[in-house]
Amino acid sequence: MAEVKDLTELTIKDLWKEVKDEEFWEQVNERTLYMLKLVLESSMESELLEDLRASWYSRTSGRKGYRNGYYERSLFTRYGLIKSLRVPRSRQGHPTRILSNYCRREEQVDNMVRNMFLAGVSTRRVGEVLASLGAEKISAQTVSNIARQLDIEVYLFQHRALSDSYLYLFFDGISLKVKGAAGVQKRQVLCAYGMTYQGRKELISFRQGTDESEAKWEAFLRDLYDRGLEGKGCQLVTTDGCPGLHKALETVYPYVPKQRCWVHKLRNVSNKVRRRDEKQCMAGAKLIYLAQHRKEAVEKYKSWKAKWESTYPEAVNCLSKDLDELLTFFGVPPTHRAKVRTTNAIERSFREVRRRVRPMTCFTNSASVDRIIYGVISHLNQSWKGKPLKEFTQGT
Repeated sequence: MAEVKDLTELTIKDLWKEVKDEEFWEQVNERTLYMLKLVLESSMESELLEDLRASWYSRTSGRKGYRNGYYERSLFTRYGLIKSLRVPRSRQGHPTRILSNYCRREEQVDNMVRNMFLAGVSTRRVGEVLASLGAEKISAQTVSNIARQLDIEVYLFQHRALSDSYLYLFFDGISLKVKGAAGVQKRQVLCAYGMTYQGRKELISFRQGTDESEAKWEAFLRDLYDRGLEGKGCQLVTTDGCPGLHKALETVYPYVPKQRCWVHKLRNVSNKVRRRDEKQCMAGAKLIYLAQHRKEAVEKYKSWKAKWESTYPEAVNCLSKDLDELLTFFGVPPTHRAKVRTTNAIERSFREVRRRVRPMTCFTNSASVDRIIYGVISHLNQSWKGKPLKEFTQGT
C-alpha cells in the first residue's frame, strides 16, 4: 500500500509525480501557441492602426484609409500550428510586414525541414516526423519544394571568389547514380579539398561531370583558377592517380608538386600479388613511406624491389613507374607528411556523402545531386570551423 504523506510534508518532487507528462506538455504547447497567436494578431492590429492613422470609428483628417474586416490563415511555426490566425485588411490593400505574403510556414520550419532532408530523412518521412510532434503534416512535394530553395545557395557557393591561401590541395571524384531520359546513368562529382597555412580544412568546391576525363578536370580546375585559386603558395597537390586529372593539373597548375596517393597505389600493387605473399609484400612496401627521409625511402624501395622483383615483376613495376611522385611528400615538414601522402582527407568527406545517399537508389535529377552534395559540404565546413589540425598548430 502506497504511503500517504501529510500535506505539510509534500515536496515538489511528490507533487510532480501527480502530473501526467503528456497532458502537461500538451497544455504547455497549447498555451504557448495561444499566446503567440495573441501577440501576432495584436501586432498586426497595431501595424494597421499606424498605417491608417485612425482607430476604430474615429473621424480624423489624417486618416489614410479604411478597414475591411479580417481574413483567416494558418501559420506553421516552430512551436506548432496556429489555426485561424486573424489578419486585418484595409480597403486599399494592406500588406502586413509581420508575415510575408502567402507565408504559411515560419522560416525556421523551412530550415528544420531542409536540415532533416539533408540529414538523410526521406521526403515522405519528414512529414511523418513533424506530425508525430503535433505539427502540421507536410507532403513529400512540399519538402521537395523547400529543398529547391538550396539551388540559389549552390549557385553562390560555386561562383564565389576564392582565396589563394591553401598550403595543400586534394582532388578526387565520387560516382553517383542519376535518373535520365534513357535510364539510370552515372555522374561524377569532381571535388576540391584544401588545407590552409593555419591548418584549417575546407571542401572548396565541386562540379558534376559525365566522367573524369582530362577535359572535365581541366574545366573544373580552370574554374577554380579563374575564381582566385592560383596555387601560388601551394606546396603539394595530392591525387589518386587519375590520368585525366594529372594531365589537367599539368595544364592548370604545372608548377605545383604532385603527390600520388599511397593507399591507391598499394591497393593496385596488392592486386598483382598472390594472397599467400600479400601481407609480407605489403608490409615491406609500407616501410618505404614510413622512412624518416627521402634517401632512406629510396633505400627501402631498393631492398623491397630486390626481394620481390623476380617473383612479382608487375607489382614492382606498378610502384616503380610512379616512385618519384610517391616520394614528393618528403619535401614538406615531417609533421604534415601523414596528412598529405594519401587522399584519405577527402575520402573521409566522401564517406559522409555515401552515408547520406545510402537510403536512395538514385537521384531524380542532377539538381538534386548538387543540393545533397552542397548540404554535406556545408555541414562539414561548418563543423571544421575553429578546429585547425594539431599538426599545423603545435609549436606555434
